[in-house]
Amino acid sequence: MHALSDLDIAAALWFLVAWFGFNLIVDVTSLRHKTLSSAMDDYRREWMLSMCEREVRIMDTAIMSGLQQGTAFFASTALLAIGGGFALLEATDRIVQIAGDLSIPVESSRALWEIKVLGLMLVFAYGFFKFGWAYRLFNYASIVMGAVPEHDRANKEDIRKMARKAAELNVLAGRHFNRGQRALFFAIGFLGWFAGPFVFAACTLAVLLVLLRRQFASRARAAVLSGQYPSLLSSDKSGE
Repeated sequence: MHALSDLDIAAALWFLVAWFGFNLIVDVTSLRHKTLSSAMDDYRREWMLSMCEREVRIMDTAIMSGLQQGTAFFASTALLAIGGGFALLEATDRIVQIAGDLSIPVESSRALWEIKVLGLMLVFAYGFFKFGWAYRLFNYASIVMGAVPEHDRANKEDIRKMARKAAELNVLAGRHFNRGQRALFFAIGFLGWFAGPFVFAACTLAVLLVLLRRQFASRARAAVLSGQYPSLLSSDKSGE
């Protein structure tokens, strides 16, 4: 008899469909052009084109350094989470015993508990690899940025061509970073599995709805695409 019940398998399949289906929607389908991430990709390209027009590029290097540091932070966080997963595996019997004494809804089956922990570790491992590659791509983008010639050393078209290369590397790094963050977000939904398959499915749905709203109906998206809020405009006028 296998450890996973039919409900557990169905909830796990729903989790995978929600996670990778969301990735397909925002990265592959035609709807990707309407997402917040797509709008930010356009800003990344505009940033590099603006950068190549500046004589002093200290601000641009500072921004790139901040992007790299943020990516490194999340990569380290994912690695620490994987280490925490190993600690959970080593303490499986103790955790099951304590949960039973406190009437906490944790599976009494050691095999099922280990499957869940290993699954959570795989999610964090995926996120770590995405963050690690994003960090490397930001590094490549910064190198190409440094290779963008100054105005007195090349013609304008060559300068813009090099800037576009840096922009595409920046965009690609941002996409891998986004996928790593999604892994961490869906890991929150995965935690619901420890309380049972129904909670697992509900938590996955909640995470999916939050991410869809952020990409398609958030105030951040409205700010990026329009930059105008009636409420803010009215408050500014009232203060004049």
